[in-house]
Amino acid sequence: MKGKNQIFRTFVALYYNKMKEKTSKILLKCLWLITIGPVVALAAALLIVGLTAEIPSFEELENPKSFSATKVLSDQGEVIASFHIENRMYVSYEQLSPYLVKAAVSTEDARFYKHCGIDFYALGRVAFKSLLLGDRGSGGGSTITQQLAKTLYPRDDTPDGFISHKIAMVKIKLKEWITAVKLERNYTKDELVAMYLNAVFFGSNAYGVKAAANTFFAKEPSELNIQESATLVGMINKPTRYNPAINYDLSIGRRNSVIRHMAKEGYISNKLRDSVINEPIELRYSVQDHNADKAPYFRDMLRRYMSASMPKRSSYSFTEDYENDMRLWDEDPLYGWLNKNQKPDGSPYSLDKDGLVIYSTVNAKMQKYAEEAISEHLGTYLQKEFFKDMKNKKYKPFAKEATPELVNTLMSQARRWSDRYRSLKKSGMSDKEIEKTFNTPTEMRVFAWNVKGFIDTTMTPNDSIKYYKSFLRSAFVAMEPGTGHVKAYIGGPNYRYFKYDNARQGKRQVGSTIKPFLYTLAMQEGFSPCDKVLNLPVTFVLENDTWTPASTDKAEFIGKEVTLKWGLTKSSNNISAYLMHQFGPKAMLEMCRKMGIYTYLPEVPSLCLGPADIALYDMVSAYNTFPSRGIHIEPIFVTKIEDKAGNVIATFSPQKHEAISESAAYLMVNLMQGVVNEGTGARLRSRYRLEGQIAGKTGTTNDQSDGWFIGYTPKLTAGIWTGAEDRTVHFESIALGGGSNMSLPIWGLFMQKVMADGTLGISNNDIFTPASGIKLNLNCDGSDDDLQTYYHQSQDEEDFFD
Repeated sequence: MKGKNQIFRTFVALYYNKMKEKTSKILLKCLWLITIGPVVALAAALLIVGLTAEIPSFEELENPKSFSATKVLSDQGEVIASFHIENRMYVSYEQLSPYLVKAAVSTEDARFYKHCGIDFYALGRVAFKSLLLGDRGSGGGSTITQQLAKTLYPRDDTPDGFISHKIAMVKIKLKEWITAVKLERNYTKDELVAMYLNAVFFGSNAYGVKAAANTFFAKEPSELNIQESATLVGMINKPTRYNPAINYDLSIGRRNSVIRHMAKEGYISNKLRDSVINEPIELRYSVQDHNADKAPYFRDMLRRYMSASMPKRSSYSFTEDYENDMRLWDEDPLYGWLNKNQKPDGSPYSLDKDGLVIYSTVNAKMQKYAEEAISEHLGTYLQKEFFKDMKNKKYKPFAKEATPELVNTLMSQARRWSDRYRSLKKSGMSDKEIEKTFNTPTEMRVFAWNVKGFIDTTMTPNDSIKYYKSFLRSAFVAMEPGTGHVKAYIGGPNYRYFKYDNARQGKRQVGSTIKPFLYTLAMQEGFSPCDKVLNLPVTFVLENDTWTPASTDKAEFIGKEVTLKWGLTKSSNNISAYLMHQFGPKAMLEMCRKMGIYTYLPEVPSLCLGPADIALYDMVSAYNTFPSRGIHIEPIFVTKIEDKAGNVIATFSPQKHEAISESAAYLMVNLMQGVVNEGTGARLRSRYRLEGQIAGKTGTTNDQSDGWFIGYTPKLTAGIWTGAEDRTVHFESIALGGGSNMSLPIWGLFMQKVMADGTLGISNNDIFTPASGIKLNLNCDGSDDDLQTYYHQSQDEEDFFD
């Protein structure tokens, strides 16, 4: 019995040992499956995704398709405008504040410099804490490189079903891992962190760290301190929640959390951490939308110019306008540039997406001085006078001669052109319902000449239309003699509220500013400033009638001999009529064409008084011929264009032709100096105390609807138009509504600032270069001291047009 038990125990022991060995093998296999299986599965999944999914190629990695803003630079390299869908401008690693990099790495990816795109240690930590310990605050496992991959190559839409959605998300995540590894192989760590900060959206229309630094702190990324860097990095994942302009308390708490991370990772000392945590966030917040550009009217004009299509005759009312645009299409490579040129891959260029750099001729200081001059004159003086002038008008703001029928027509047009009307019409409202809406008081924000630039008020939409019609607008253009470079360009008083461009897009009656072209014809044909004519009314015999221009001269001068210089100085209609009678409308029209006025002009005797509608831009271009010594230079406002990579893809140079003789140009300078020294432009001397050589001409149209002044010094030509949107909105008296009161003061204020600057190369010592061989008494008083003979002696004169 004892032997049997022993045998049984031996058998059981053998069986147990065998089972134990078998179990151990099973357990070992399971252990291998648990540890190696996921790695194999992951590798297989990565292989399958790599073979089947659309992974960015290395070429695509070199050129990620994120939209870049096009920059417009001033003549000194300052950004004055931009075109964008996403307000994004790229900066290199060297242009980043070191604190930005440290804040981003310590907060978003502390092991950034230790992994190769995927941080398996962080993934393991997240899995352990989230899945096993249920800690949802354990943070994410995505590296900076993975986040960059996700931003540069956005995820596709995923299916709605639970299972299919989860499968798609796994596939997307694996795709991002592969892309991250490729990025790590393709770029250095410094390049990757710069790309990441350039790609992030910071809210407030700020794409990328450069736009964010400009928007929140009015700084460049390289200028940001610890607090500012931490504030921006803290916004990365939740740009609205941690926006300091919206949620200051949440933002400062998040900023301090970033600063603590920087100290924890050893990027700053604990002492510095404790110091800066107590500092407030000092914002200089300004959303960088198109309204905030330094030259918004110029930007819009540039877009229209570069986007122009080949002209079609059916799109034009006047043949002359069609022919002029056709001339630009054929002769100016910038006109329609976007439709004439393609990228290397054959696709069209986009101002909003391709990150071009456009080098303009605009001077940022002159642009600023012009805007200030308009604001000072309109905001502190002229608009107040106009509101006073409106008080006794029956149909405010329309002039006294406006009939009810005309007022109704103008208001009806304004309603139909408004965004409100189009929106209501689109929603299905009847005209009667829309009319009721326009008469219903509504809370709104409207423009005002105050510190804020607006007021919040309640008024009916109809009253808001009248309110805006009551504001006078001014346009300003400045050009450089000899080069044709446009130095300043403003289309209205405030771009946010008055989008229409009155500088080049709008055309208004020019009044007496057209008279110098008629006098130029006389100088070209052998007349001189001191030639005398009899000051009498002149009658023109028309086809079925006669026309005698109304005299603007005092009675004491009628019937007297006066010089041509006197005639232009006093803007005498009689003398202009005399010259028109001598040369005829056709000769004057041809002179205007030579000097760059290509728009429609009526070939009639009254052309001598300026009834034609011409753009300020064209008038300044024509006047620029005088200080350019008779050479008309087509205005140029872009010198070159670069692509996103810095390659020059287009260059531009001015087009020139001799419009008038050098002697005729100089005689006209002398004639127009008389206007400033003792004529309608004399307040430039008396009120604005401008010294040095200045020439110019004022202009006023019928009923004071338009006030003009165009003036020039030896180194700068500038012109201003001022008026209301409707020609029936105007001053009742010429004392207030004349060009010498509406526009000349803006020129005076602008030139005061330019002369005082000292860095623009313009001073009171500049002189007009005399024409060679002239021997004339240009002061018209007969004294021998005034006889002047001039000869070219200076090499500077020969270089003037180089």
